[in-house]
Amino acid sequence: MNSLREIIESSPQMRGLAMHSLRGEDTPQPLAAALWDWQNVRRVLVIRLRSIGDTVLSTPSLFALKRFLPHAEIDILLEDWVAPVLDGYPHVDNVITMARRSPASRARVARQLRANRYDVVYNLHGGTTATLLARATGARHRIGYASYQYAGLHNHLSPSSALLWGRDKTHSVEQQLALLGWTGVPVSDRPPTELAVTKDAAAAVAAELRTAGLEDRPLGVIHPAAAFATKQWAADNFGRIAEELARRGLAVVVITTAKEAGLVDAVKQNASAPVLGLTDLTLPEVTALLARARLFVGNDSGIAHIAAAVQAPAVVIFGSSNVAHWRPWARVAAEIVREEMECQPCHGYFCEKFPEPECIKRVPVDRVMAAAERVLRESAGR
Repeated sequence: MNSLREIIESSPQMRGLAMHSLRGEDTPQPLAAALWDWQNVRRVLVIRLRSIGDTVLSTPSLFALKRFLPHAEIDILLEDWVAPVLDGYPHVDNVITMARRSPASRARVARQLRANRYDVVYNLHGGTTATLLARATGARHRIGYASYQYAGLHNHLSPSSALLWGRDKTHSVEQQLALLGWTGVPVSDRPPTELAVTKDAAAAVAAELRTAGLEDRPLGVIHPAAAFATKQWAADNFGRIAEELARRGLAVVVITTAKEAGLVDAVKQNASAPVLGLTDLTLPEVTALLARARLFVGNDSGIAHIAAAVQAPAVVIFGSSNVAHWRPWARVAAEIVREEMECQPCHGYFCEKFPEPECIKRVPVDRVMAAAERVLRESAGR
């Protein structure tokens, strides 16, 4: 098989596409020539199903579209449970929601999308449901990657993001932006992730902190949960981090969902310092809290991506995940801490090599705390 470099060098088109990522122009550039006349585009749909992190990492694409088409209507389709992440987000006109695992909801949404008469639909997800819904829109231009399982249901098939950016490894944000850039949307500046803090969420968080006597304290926010055991650092380790943050003058707040409240208890039990546990925050309230954080420390998760999107200095602990693809898309001081192993990255659902996921278990507390100290110094005066 030819290397990426050989493929790019053998194709004048690929060389031209790759150069866009190397020039560093002040004005954002597309990654290829426009595939259609954009002056006639009035409605655009972005499909990005699944998780919190996926939604946050789609915001650079939404921003790039609205910047390019300020007078067009930009909509996004999300699963209903994650949609509040985009409450107040200024670069999307409509958030369309679909219930998880509900055939009736899928049918309703398919009819709604068809009735909306979109000109352009981007499938940023690529899963079966997203692809079927993209086809159901009947949009004139339906864009997906040629590598998608049911790619033929689109009528514009993009080459890989690695080819478009001219690099072997690309971030999730770059993968999504590349799909837009291939059709002529300027994306070469790789916009940051961004979320809004709503007034209601900010007021609710302020009230929680006021009740706890922490409203005017610098906050160290800890998120000890993760989707899989291969990504979840031990709660007793987070307890030791809580102690160290408290010694440095931070008021420690630990956040999880109500179902994960046991993790909050475990952190408290392993920390001699006071810890405020919050297990009932809405997603907009999580965003508002992290916007106030002096430091965020947590596992690789959607919450870590929210922290990056509101410019919270952060230390993120990685286990099984692909760091190049899933690291927080941060604009402020942030560090990744991981224990490098030959089996990384992996699918992450379970550990295939050891009885327990050693990649996350072996990350030492002192390395996480050293990273926290560096991030605190670098972000001093924030």
